[in-house]
Amino acid sequence: MASGSEGETAGSENLLEWVQKDKRRFLHAVYRVGDLDRTIKFYTECFGMKLLRKRDVPEEKYSNAFLGFGPEDSHFALELTYNYGVDKYDIGTGFGHFAIATEDVYKLVEDVRAKGGKVTREPGPVKGGTTVIAFVEDPDGYIFELIQRGPTPEPLCQVMLRVGDLERSIKFYEKACGMKLLRKKDNPDYKYTIAMMGYADEYETTVLELTYNYGVTEYTKGNAYAQVAISTEDVYKSARVVDLVTKELGGKITRQPGPIPGINTKITSFLDPDGWKVVLVDHSDFLKELEA
Repeated sequence: MASGSEGETAGSENLLEWVQKDKRRFLHAVYRVGDLDRTIKFYTECFGMKLLRKRDVPEEKYSNAFLGFGPEDSHFALELTYNYGVDKYDIGTGFGHFAIATEDVYKLVEDVRAKGGKVTREPGPVKGGTTVIAFVEDPDGYIFELIQRGPTPEPLCQVMLRVGDLERSIKFYEKACGMKLLRKKDNPDYKYTIAMMGYADEYETTVLELTYNYGVTEYTKGNAYAQVAISTEDVYKSARVVDLVTKELGGKITRQPGPIPGINTKITSFLDPDGWKVVLVDHSDFLKELEA
């Protein structure tokens, strides 16, 4: 007969194996903007995104809008939140950028410029490489990297966050979220290392780009960027996995698994070791929510 501690170890191993098999994908990133209609206009006219849905919740004094390049049941989206009367937020030093893949960076930059958008890096090859990129800024100061690529099913391709210990973060997202390390690149000339984490090839889907700047272990979060949401088949099992991993690597659960009052979509949320928030959403409930 197995002892209690042996049984617990086996249970932990089973959970960590399960998370690797759980069917997951990035659903959306949530952040705050100072003028919802202004941002919707910028993203649709400059980037070619579609407004997928919009809702006003006057009793809680906020509105939000979902934008992306395809339907939410199969594509990543940006969830913009406008809180009544708040027109400015602090993005902080930790949030990096979103990225959009396009077949012609030069044309997209000219479109952005023609609509009054701010270009912070002109299009051209990356230093030491051949990939053509550019950087532009939206009306709230969020940075978007534009990456030249061939046709892709998911143009909204990256969320970049800065972290204080890259190896710790890689382990955390592998174990707690079931992500794979898709690519890692050290750039000693510019004193940073990046790791691409996700659930499929980075040229086919959205990935999390974690950046470590040599010697920098902490960043300010500000109050602008909120979280990324990821689907799961079981929020209760997912929370047990996260609980195990936070005990080893840091972070903490901020919302125990269960349904959201009034919506009944089951979620759980947690902070990673750097304080970045992740929300895990029941996949079936999410699809029902889209149909409502």
